Amino acid sequence: MEPAIDVLAPAGPVRAVVLLLHGGSTEHYGRVHRLAPPYLRMVPFGLAVRRRGDGVAAWLLRHRYRGWNAPHLHPVVDARRALARIRREHPGVPVVLVGHSMGGRTALRVADEAGVVAVCALAPWVEDDEPYRHLAGRSVLIAHGDRDRDTDPDGSRRYALLAGGVSDRVARFSVRGGGHTMLHRARDWTRLVTDFVAGELGDGPVAPYLAAAMREPASRDMAVPL
Repeated sequence: MEPAIDVLAPAGPVRAVVLLLHGGSTEHYGRVHRLAPPYLRMVPFGLAVRRRGDGVAAWLLRHRYRGWNAPHLHPVVDARRALARIRREHPGVPVVLVGHSMGGRTALRVADEAGVVAVCALAPWVEDDEPYRHLAGRSVLIAHGDRDRDTDPDGSRRYALLAGGVSDRVARFSVRGGGHTMLHRARDWTRLVTDFVAGELGDGPVAPYLAAAMREPASRDMAVPL
C-alpha cells in the first residue's frame, strides 16, 4: 500500500515542490482519511504556498497509518517514497518540506534526501536523541506556540540550538499565545510559512524578519518572538 498524495499543481510548469506532512500519534495503525483533522490542517498551507509562488506545486501527503510506529517509522518511509516520486516526476527541482507535529519530526528526519533545500517544522515533536547533523547545508525554520501542551516547545528550542551548530541558516520562532493546532493566530502561522518558502525558492527577497532571525547566532536562545 502506497501513501496517498493530493497535488495542488500550478497553472504552468513546475519549478519547485513543497511537500506537506501532517501530524499523528506515537503509535496508531489506523488509516488516515481525507477528512482527518491533522491532514486538513495542512491544506491551507498548501493552498497558500501554491498561490504565493510562481510554478510552485504543493504535495499534500496522507500517510498510510496515523502513528509514528517505532521501530517501523512509517511516516519517514512514506515521506521518502513521496520524495522519490517528486524526483521522478520533476527531476532537479528544489523541494521544501513543511510539517506539523509528527510531520515536523518527519520533515526534519528526511531533510537528508536529494533535492531538499529547506525544512519548516511547525510545533514539531522531537526527542532529545533526534538526529540533526544531516541538516548541514539546509535552511531550517522551526516555530512553536508558547502555549503548546501537546509537543514540547523547549524540546524544539534545544533541537534548534543543535541544528544551529551544523547550519548557519537556522531560526526558531516562539509564537506568543499559540497552541498546538495553530488555530489561534492562524494568519501569522500561514504568513510565516509562505514567507519562508518564498524566500527559499527565490520568489522575491527574504522577508526582513526572517533574515534577521537567521542571523541570530546559535549561542542565542532560539526563541525569536512572533
